[in-house]
Amino acid sequence: MIERAFFLATAAAAVTACATGGGYEISEATAAKLAEFEKTGDVTNCLQLRAIDQIKPLDERNFLIEVGSNNYYLAELSSSCNGADSTFNRLEYTTSLSSLCRGEIIRVVDNSSGFTVGSCGMSDFQKLEKVADADIN
Repeated sequence: MIERAFFLATAAAAVTACATGGGYEISEATAAKLAEFEKTGDVTNCLQLRAIDQIKPLDERNFLIEVGSNNYYLAELSSSCNGADSTFNRLEYTTSLSSLCRGEIIRVVDNSSGFTVGSCGMSDFQKLEKVADADIN
């Protein structure tokens, strides 16, 4: 429970920082989605590609990654991945490994033109657990 409180406090601090002229602002929608989870404290550098079911950008800095059934990870990027959360774009990556790892370059590609409109480096993956009363959609 302490981890969840820290997680929510961190989200609130990000909103406050932007409101006072600081850096990144987490949206209410992203904060609400992240409130459905608790961080477990487990962090990994890589996820097996064959295990990744979905990478869902919550915004340009937070990616929710579904691995198998009801297993989730959060990648909190250190910089924005321009356009990642747009429904008009898709994420692409190329790796010679069988894993998606920290530091891999993620490209944001426009669905219509096929042009790359943004890119960013992947971060560590933080294991999440669903909050008991949360409904994941």
